[in-house]
Amino acid sequence: MAGSRLNALAVPEWGERIGWDGAGLAVPDTPVVPFIAGDGTGPEIWRATRRVIDAAVERASGGRRRIAWVELEAGETAFARRGTWLPDETVEAIRYYRVAIKGPLTTPVGGGIRSLSVALRRLLDLYACVRPVRWVPGVPSPVKRPQDVDVVIFRENTEDVEAGIEWRGGSPEAEKLRLFIENELGKVIRPNSGLGIKPISQFGSARLAVKAVRYALANGRDSVTIVHKGNIMKFTEGAFRDWAYQAVREQFGDVTVTEADLLGVHGGKRPPGKRVVIKDRIADSMFQLSLLRPSEYSVLCTPNLEGDFLSDALAAQVGGAGMAPGSNEGDEHALFEATHGSAPKYAGQDKVNPGSLILSGEMMLRHLGWPDAADLVARGIAGAVAARQVTYDLQRQMEGATLVSCSGFAEAVVAHM
Repeated sequence: MAGSRLNALAVPEWGERIGWDGAGLAVPDTPVVPFIAGDGTGPEIWRATRRVIDAAVERASGGRRRIAWVELEAGETAFARRGTWLPDETVEAIRYYRVAIKGPLTTPVGGGIRSLSVALRRLLDLYACVRPVRWVPGVPSPVKRPQDVDVVIFRENTEDVEAGIEWRGGSPEAEKLRLFIENELGKVIRPNSGLGIKPISQFGSARLAVKAVRYALANGRDSVTIVHKGNIMKFTEGAFRDWAYQAVREQFGDVTVTEADLLGVHGGKRPPGKRVVIKDRIADSMFQLSLLRPSEYSVLCTPNLEGDFLSDALAAQVGGAGMAPGSNEGDEHALFEATHGSAPKYAGQDKVNPGSLILSGEMMLRHLGWPDAADLVARGIAGAVAARQVTYDLQRQMEGATLVSCSGFAEAVVAHM
């Protein structure tokens, strides 16, 4: 790292960099993991999360393992100190150390970066937004059977609407594009229309599908469902479906079977060796089925926009964003994050629910290959909720619950490990 901006970071001397052997992470017992505390309530939910993760790692390993945390700046703190929302060394550090975790960041209004999260995804090629959705028993839910929801969403992170290619209606750029489409391609668009481009590539579709199926195989998931709106958007989302099927056939044909073949060629019986069923659903139908028959779905593979909607819709069934973890993952790099906003009006009150970031920390521990520590986090969360020791957002919906602070919830989680 000689001469690098990374030399300015306060990295513990005992920490070691996570390696990469070409096929997976090589994680030492004392990995360096950068964190961004976040804006608004971010610092307090980060402190609660760090308390839980450190306790789980220590207990699971008997003190043999320990994370060397190093702080990075982004968002309002970085802008106030440096005049930039996303310093170059923050991106460089995540790229160098490979795994990081962050609290919620406030996106600047009226200028600056379109979205800090989107910028990090693009700069680090974190092409898969991974959102596990499962119910923690006792968490209030608006549906009758939240326990039927146990699904992991793989949402494409770099294309579709996430590409951010659009022009304001009436602008010279929009008018130029409108006239080109009308005059050269013969498609009529009303004047003063806002215009956007929706790119979906074979490369992006294929690598997401491969990642989703690889996850299903590694975690004993029995199906992967490709979600799309290909009945209308035939050459973008329809192509996403076709390219996903093609990539899965080429790479996993020996261990997967399509739903069509399962029901037709194989008479409904899964052939020997076929461990994962590949199927697809139209997006609007998938929304309905996620409410009516959620237990039939295990892993969803989606373009950007559908995955965005489905992630929050499914999270609502198990208690909302306060208990919804997530990550942004590429081939070598991963950034784990809270899936909700920074809630600045509650900043400094030690009040908000840190569950989303804590559960994202659980995901991170599994990603590091430390499932024993991750299991302790999951057990602690379940125990705290079962004991009805919860923050205000859950306490007001649970009869007989004990109200605890953000930091108090972390202590309850640790106590129930």
